[in-house]
Amino acid sequence: MAVDQATPDTHARQLAGLDALELGGGARGGLAPRIWGRVWPMVLAVGMVVAIWQAVVWAGFWPDYVFAGPAEVVPVLGDRLTSGEYWEAIGVTMRRAVTGFAVSVLVGLVLGALVSRIRVLRAAFGSLITGLQTMPSIAWFPLAILLFGLTESAITFVVILGAAPSIANGLIGGVDYTPPILLRAGHVLGFRRLQLYRHVILPASLPSFLAGLKQGWAFAWRSLMAGELVVIIAHQSSLGERLYYDRELADSAGLLATMIVILVIGIGVDLLFETADNSLRRRWGLQQVRN
Repeated sequence: MAVDQATPDTHARQLAGLDALELGGGARGGLAPRIWGRVWPMVLAVGMVVAIWQAVVWAGFWPDYVFAGPAEVVPVLGDRLTSGEYWEAIGVTMRRAVTGFAVSVLVGLVLGALVSRIRVLRAAFGSLITGLQTMPSIAWFPLAILLFGLTESAITFVVILGAAPSIANGLIGGVDYTPPILLRAGHVLGFRRLQLYRHVILPASLPSFLAGLKQGWAFAWRSLMAGELVVIIAHQSSLGERLYYDRELADSAGLLATMIVILVIGIGVDLLFETADNSLRRRWGLQQVRN
């Protein structure tokens, strides 16, 4: 009897060990080690970039007023970040970015949903969407300025054209790779059209759609920076306008300081997308792939 009682316990422990292996070795470390494990590679990368930057400055390829070094840029960056006017410029740029990206998500979602499920629209517009995605954003600005003048509408127009095709293609790709067994299960459960799309297709398309959102943001951010360099609006300071005037005044330190701010904002948004991606992977039981 003792042997019979011990056998199920032994099997249970063995299965628990296999489950732990499958799930990536059980619980991860504390918060501090996780933060340090994420921060030190970034600190190392920043240190390497600064070292290469300083080495190029010491090499003397360009004079200091053309290519300033870290010692000149960091104080200028500190002065600008303590200026309320500079933060207003950051606020204007971020407002334009969020507004343009939000409209792009709406347009891309509707366009992707229609094209992915209606064959006639796929045949008519599938290649056109990809063609729009490959067009450089700067090529749209002459038309945008003719249509809207030197206004924020011209910038928003180009941001939408830059971002929406990537978002639509992300959704289309996700729908195309939805497993047929999920569609059959949805039909068995009685889902039709909008219900099938809401409860089956969209959840299955989330990984590809999230990738499309991330790529769409990258295109939106690039289009916005190009727009703010081309479309200078009076009494509305922005990061792109700062870049323009720093270039005109040959202020290399100020130019590089603003470029650092633009880069940091881009990295911050990328971390938000990465957090969403990790959350989705945990929900789907795929987080151990990244560990």
